[in-house]
Amino acid sequence: MNRLNRNENVNRDEKEAWFEEIMDQYGDRLTKLSYNYTKDWNLAEDIVQEVFITCYKEYENLERIVSFQAWIFRITINRCKDMVKSSFFKRVFIHSGLLAMAKNPEPTPEMAALKKNEETFLSECVLALPVKYREVLILYYYEELSIEEISVILKMNGNTIKTRLNRARQKLKALMERRR
Repeated sequence: MNRLNRNENVNRDEKEAWFEEIMDQYGDRLTKLSYNYTKDWNLAEDIVQEVFITCYKEYENLERIVSFQAWIFRITINRCKDMVKSSFFKRVFIHSGLLAMAKNPEPTPEMAALKKNEETFLSECVLALPVKYREVLILYYYEELSIEEISVILKMNGNTIKTRLNRARQKLKALMERRR
């Protein structure tokens, strides 16, 4: 019995170390990815927290996951899409004053810090794109994933990804030229 408890403690310690490692490695990236879908930092953080809970629960099944990065990005994207489609999101964020408050000219501290950065203009233009173009741009440029990896994550043909990436670049260029 004592030996069994030691093995359980070792397994628990390994699981905890793995969990901390994935939180450090993917936390910021997944939060930014979620923000690009929801346009709300708090909601993005909640989604990422749910994703990490799923990861923790699936620890024993890791050997069945071919690409962990693709798997965790796919879960995050699906959670974001579910949230955006949900009646809660529409009711609370779109039909209430919360969306107006989010667009308040008074920036949040995070947004004020971002505005100081040169990348703010680009970020705003990317966020203005439709989701299907935004997601390929973010995965390709910000997450530095290959066309093949994006294809696995979004479950689409590689040529579709290339086409969307090309159209996204064109739309982004036009949008940036109009806003300047």
